[in-house]
Amino acid sequence: MFAVVRTGGKQYRVAAGDKIVVEKLDGDAGSNVTLGDVLLAGEGSELKSVEGLTVSAEIVAQAKGEKVIVFKKRRRHNYRRKNGHRQQHTILKITAIGDSRADDSAAA
Repeated sequence: MFAVVRTGGKQYRVAAGDKIVVEKLDGDAGSNVTLGDVLLAGEGSELKSVEGLTVSAEIVAQAKGEKVIVFKKRRRHNYRRKNGHRQQHTILKITAIGDSRADDSAAA
């Protein structure tokens, strides 16, 4: 079974057992998170109802993305600014979609 969830302003297609990198979520490594904004769910080519469907995930780690250099310059005005940014990320492992667990799908 798969689902399309929205978190951090982005959409992700997930299945039980997948690992995804999302925008920063509150919580420590090892804690559980519930993603309630499910847009679509299905199995194979059949779509299921998303009424009250939630996706359970476990936080694997809190991490930072690659450094992005922001460099501003105006010619002939002696104006240069250099700044860096590293985005905060959360790595999630999807444990269950609705009532289907990751170990059930691995056995199938």
